[in-house]
Amino acid sequence: MDALLVFLLLLVPLLLWTSSTFVFYFKKCFYVAYMMILAAIAIPLSILKSGGRDIENMRVIRALVRHVKYFLGLRFEVSGLEHLQTEGPYVIISNHQSSLDVLGLMEVLPDRCTMVAKKELVYAGTVGIVCWLGGIVFINRKKTRDAKSVMAEAAKTMLDDQIRLWVFPEGTRNQRGDLLPFKKGAFHLAVQAQAPIIPIVFSSYSNFYLRKEKQFNSGTITLKILPKIETKGMTSDNVADLSDKSYDLMRSVFLDISGSAPVTQSNGPSLHH
Repeated sequence: MDALLVFLLLLVPLLLWTSSTFVFYFKKCFYVAYMMILAAIAIPLSILKSGGRDIENMRVIRALVRHVKYFLGLRFEVSGLEHLQTEGPYVIISNHQSSLDVLGLMEVLPDRCTMVAKKELVYAGTVGIVCWLGGIVFINRKKTRDAKSVMAEAAKTMLDDQIRLWVFPEGTRNQRGDLLPFKKGAFHLAVQAQAPIIPIVFSSYSNFYLRKEKQFNSGTITLKILPKIETKGMTSDNVADLSDKSYDLMRSVFLDISGSAPVTQSNGPSLHH
């Protein structure tokens, strides 16, 4: 048994040094396992702090997660933090590349802000429980009517409780080196609440993280927070134009900070929801 332990202790560093595929799976497994452990720690702390489900528990989660980037060899270059000093409710929209987005999110997450996430996340063990405790709004992406109902309720909650919501308008993870067309839920939410939209753009992860090629190296992520887009006076008739404007702006910034060459692409058909 001692010999096997010594062998493994020698083998793991060797593989970390020589095999990029091993590094990829090692980092991925570490990330998932460590986030589960942090969530398990956050659960009792959140209950002690707030007694149950409360957006203030996001402070606990933020404090526990912010150091994880160092273990993965990642760092963030953030600009535009002053735009998050906006008073009152607002909707943050950002591009979505992988579960690593959570690290960037926690890097800049303002007070009284939580997320909109897919309903399946609530079943993700300790992470799902702590997400529920943090007041995350869960939507069923397969049932459009249910999702719209949840978003309408979220708009009311934003105003009643003076909270902010972070939404990924692409609706799914995307590592294609560009932005997917935006779904309209975030924009209906902002218009219903008459709350401004604050776009946040993450640079491409392709210089350090390639899922298909099984590469996960150290790297720097540029995170750019853009000035708010007002929605006061807008109605549902303005949602499509608001979505297109946000998409064009964020895509331009994404390509710029990622060093990608622009390719003609639109925000999908006007009837895309």
